[in-house]
Parts: sequence; C-alpha cells; structure tokens
Amino acid sequence: MGIIKQPKQLIKVAITGPESTGKSWLTKCLAQHYHGAFVEEFARKYLDSRPQKYEESDLEIIARGQMEALWEAEHNHNIVFCDTEMLVMKIWYEYKYGECHPFVLEMLHQQNFDLYLLCDTDLPWHNDPQREYPHLRRFFFDWFASELSRLNFPFKIISGIGELRLQAAIDAVEVIKTSRNMG
Repeated sequence: MGIIKQPKQLIKVAITGPESTGKSWLTKCLAQHYHGAFVEEFARKYLDSRPQKYEESDLEIIARGQMEALWEAEHNHNIVFCDTEMLVMKIWYEYKYGECHPFVLEMLHQQNFDLYLLCDTDLPWHNDPQREYPHLRRFFFDWFASELSRLNFPFKIISGIGELRLQAAIDAVEVIKTSRNMG
C-alpha cells in the first residue's frame, strides 16, 4: 500500500488598494516575516521596460503576467503574498477605459485569495513616474472597499505607519493561520 500524500495547505494573501499606500513594502515585509513567496507587481517591471505610455492592450499583458507569477508562486510555497491582483486590474481598466477585459473578470473570480489586505490612504503620497492620481486615492480606496464587499471577498483594512502597519497585517494573517490550525 502506497503512502497517501496530503494536499499542501496553501495560504494566499493579496495586498491591494490605491496607489502609494505601501503595498510593495508591506508585501515584501510579510513574505520575509513568514518565509513565504513575494509575488511582485508585474505592472511596475513591465511599464518600466516600455519607452512610451501604456495603452489599453498593455493591461491584458500585465494581467496575464501577474497571474502567471501568482501561479508559479502557488506551486512552490505554502504561503504567498501578492503585490496587487486582478481587482486592481479591474478597477484600472474600468476607470481608464470604461469597461474591463473578460480575462481579468474571469481571473478575478479564480484567483481565490484567503485574505485581501486593503491598504489605507493614511500614508503620505510618494511621487513616481507610474503613479497617476494623487488626488483620487480616497476615491479609489472607497471603490476597492465597495468591490471587495460586493464580491464577498474576505478583507481587512490595514492602516498605520511603519511597524504599526506591518503588525496590523501580521495580526490579520495570523487569524487565517489560526483558523487553519497552522500555528
């Protein structure tokens, strides 16, 4: 009789929210803290490599790149922290172009995160060539919160600066780990 392999317990956490709310920093810190995967924001690397402004067709490429990075991390780790995800893509598409690509909508429901950490706008704005809407951060935050609620995705708002923000995120992840008896 062969040994029955138990399926790997996987925790997936999305760090999401408007521009300049500390998503990348928080994702890296959580991945380090838990010795998990850090799935970086594909859009940043992709857009940095392009000499011209992005177009609508670039968003599908970005969405596919983000999902591929997530799928790879899922197969190699027990806990995955993803810097942005398909809700970011959906909101980006809808705000910029009035509708969303079907691939993004399909992937939004398939990405299956155990928890979304919605970063609050209580951090100061940091300018960056890829950021577009410093005056609309609260508008986008409210849109994210509304969509997460409407989709019935589990989320926690993460506020605070520096270590306070990180500790709030760790506390939220611990609730998931405890509920799965992963201590």
